[in-house]
Amino acid sequence: MYVLTASYARPEDPERFMTHFREVHTPIVRRFPGLRHLSWSLCESADGTPPPHQLIARVGFADRDSALEALASPVGAEAVKDLENFATAGVQIDLGEEVVEL
Repeated sequence: MYVLTASYARPEDPERFMTHFREVHTPIVRRFPGLRHLSWSLCESADGTPPPHQLIARVGFADRDSALEALASPVGAEAVKDLENFATAGVQIDLGEEVVEL
């Protein structure tokens, strides 16, 4: 599987961020053509201090071409445009082949 990983920086208003992520952004991402997998996790630190990221999302596709096609699609453009509505603290997007060893 080929995966897009979105690492969202901790926002000033985590509750507003999460509401938008769950109610607006995730439904957009679910419409990506070729989508195989969507998961996300809230970030924590081992010592209880605030971690640098609020949330890490993983969006999976069959292969690199499928991921790039999804990002270039109208839904991909909609998802990217929506980032400015809630990811105001910043988001890092990484792409890569998933390697599962266990």
